Amino acid sequence: MNPASLNAARRSTELAQVADGERVDLAVVGGGVTGAGIALDAAARGLSVVLLEANDLAFGTSRWSSKLVHGGLRYLAKGDFALAHESAVERGIMMTVTAPHLTRTLPQLFPLHTTTSRAQQSVISAGLQAGDVLRRVTRTPGRVLPRPRTITRHEALALAPGLRRNGLRGALLSFDGALTDDARLVVALARTAASHGARILTRVRATKLLADRVQARDELTGQTLEVQARQVINATGVWAGELVESVRLRPSRGSHLILRGAAAGTSVSSVMIGVPGETNRFVFLLPQPDGNVYLGLTDEPVSGPIPSVPTVPESDVDFLLEVASSALARRLTQADVVGRFAGLRPLIAIPGGGRSADLSRKHAVLRSPDGVLTVVGGKLTTYRRMAADAVDAAGLHSGPSTTHKLPLVGAAPRSRLSTVDAPRRLVVKYGTEAPRIAAIGELDPALAEPVFAGSEISGAEVVWAVRNEGALDVDDVLERRTRLGLVPADASAARDRVADLVDRSLRGLPSPT
Repeated sequence: MNPASLNAARRSTELAQVADGERVDLAVVGGGVTGAGIALDAAARGLSVVLLEANDLAFGTSRWSSKLVHGGLRYLAKGDFALAHESAVERGIMMTVTAPHLTRTLPQLFPLHTTTSRAQQSVISAGLQAGDVLRRVTRTPGRVLPRPRTITRHEALALAPGLRRNGLRGALLSFDGALTDDARLVVALARTAASHGARILTRVRATKLLADRVQARDELTGQTLEVQARQVINATGVWAGELVESVRLRPSRGSHLILRGAAAGTSVSSVMIGVPGETNRFVFLLPQPDGNVYLGLTDEPVSGPIPSVPTVPESDVDFLLEVASSALARRLTQADVVGRFAGLRPLIAIPGGGRSADLSRKHAVLRSPDGVLTVVGGKLTTYRRMAADAVDAAGLHSGPSTTHKLPLVGAAPRSRLSTVDAPRRLVVKYGTEAPRIAAIGELDPALAEPVFAGSEISGAEVVWAVRNEGALDVDDVLERRTRLGLVPADASAARDRVADLVDRSLRGLPSPT
């Protein structure tokens, strides 16, 4: 078996080993980007690791991001140079070493209308130039992220045809990083950790944490078990306080709407639109590889119990549509929205701390009175640094982190990725593993067919998800491996076909021909 393969059979074997009382160096609770990153960092240092996730990989906040790999421009504007530098360093590592196959260069267009004052233009331009200095300081090549520049009205319309033409006098153009899929990053981290010996156990819910053990329950069988470890790390994000009472967070909701590309009027470049009355806050239109466009982002405080799947309130929908429409030729309406999602940021609570938008995105590793380590704060771009700090804090004398030079499964230099013999659509999702997915369809032509008419997702990808990516049911495939679940109509159209393929793959039966 491929050591990076995750599947039901491996889960069963490794769960039995852990339940029999085998003591490991590190038990990580939480299967998001932070938990998977910690599992990889520790396993790569030679530590024995068990990761416990109550649901599925990337079930929580990690699948609800804007899928941006930020360079820290917002933090520069706030004067937080250390956080901006950290973000730019991690962006460069992800785009050039660890995950070139899962990242892409994203043009960012800042439209300049006659209503944009010269002072506003100068402030934005200065920020973009400062961000480019940071890019150069952190040695991210210009071929990956080109320098920012001012472009003409005609160039702006070529990149974003849907812009409001009236009063448009040009635009500022910059470049940042973006992920093909945030959930796919988490899966790649978990699989890479597994290839280094980490045991990745989904559907195992932690019920109580102590410094050296985790009491848990297998959600598939109801069996209870105790995982013994030299150190336990709580990496459950916004749910961290439910397992460690001393943790105090102030969650913030980030809502996104999903539009078809034709409605948004952009297919190449993202469009950054200033929020009226704010000096450093933008709503953006982010084109995705599948042809959809994400419209985000809100930053609203959330109180009360933390839901397993956050919802987008109508107030956020109205806000996003209103701000985005101010820069477009046609007004966006709710009829243009084909999907919506929201994620909750696990921001560190500060006594008397103002708006959630003003709270720091810094991360922290906290030790509770009973010795449990908890990782809080931070953001997707800096997951690797968060993971390294958490393993360092565990004090297991395992040597320094090596993940800054460790490619994830499927990764390769961009020059090599361009020569991979597989459809481009598969290469940007699976990297060097793309030919293996294509081969499944070649061996069984029925699996080369889309899961529903008009979809790019093939049956081969469903089979691969079950055999190699740890998917255990139809929702794992729809919601987190293919992301068809982001558009409810697409998920509904694919469900029956995907359910049949998942069932056959789990039972080891040949696929229908």
